[in-house]
Amino acid sequence: MTVKSNHVTIKGIRDGLVFLLDDQCEFEELLYELRYKLEHSHQNILTGPIVHVDIKLGSREVTEDQKEAILDILKQKGNLLIRSIDSPALKPEVKGPPPIVTMCGMVRSGQVLHHEGNLLFLGDINPGGTVTCTGDIYVLGSLRGMAHAGIGGDEESIIAASVFAPTQLRIADIISRPPDEWESRDTGMEFAYLQDNQMQIDKMSNIVRLRRDFNVFKGV
Repeated sequence: MTVKSNHVTIKGIRDGLVFLLDDQCEFEELLYELRYKLEHSHQNILTGPIVHVDIKLGSREVTEDQKEAILDILKQKGNLLIRSIDSPALKPEVKGPPPIVTMCGMVRSGQVLHHEGNLLFLGDINPGGTVTCTGDIYVLGSLRGMAHAGIGGDEESIIAASVFAPTQLRIADIISRPPDEWESRDTGMEFAYLQDNQMQIDKMSNIVRLRRDFNVFKGV
């Protein structure tokens, strides 16, 4: 296959080479042309002594994996020594669940704390207080007020607390008001989740059954 495009430009400078990579084309097309030009052109330069190389990506933002893909192709030529790779920024990889934002304090009666995303709250949610999130709610303290996770319809959201004694729970559109006997029972570290459109409560140690992306300590 003949490469007719010009997405990769190789220029000689006083102390090496500059690779100018098109920032508008598809990334896979860019890799193909880079690989092709290293194999079929500039052989007099790419097979000689050590040459320092500067890579210019223009305005293209790349992930770490994309950066490594470019470097892997260039490293196949043993005489090319990568000196720099110029990019406006490395685009972060989106892997796994969204990050958890940490807040601390106390939500008193009549107060409402709302957060977009997943929340770790260090403190107490008092009776009459409310915490709402579009994602998960984790309370490192007492949950004695109202908690609503998954606002917007995320039925996979959960609500967890060190002292689990809420006046009302809501996940997505499902509402559950704990029975009166919760007031007298021993409260502990628990979490709430939805199963078959029903609110379920379980011990915190079983949370990994729903959050399989959590790192689990298994001891030695």
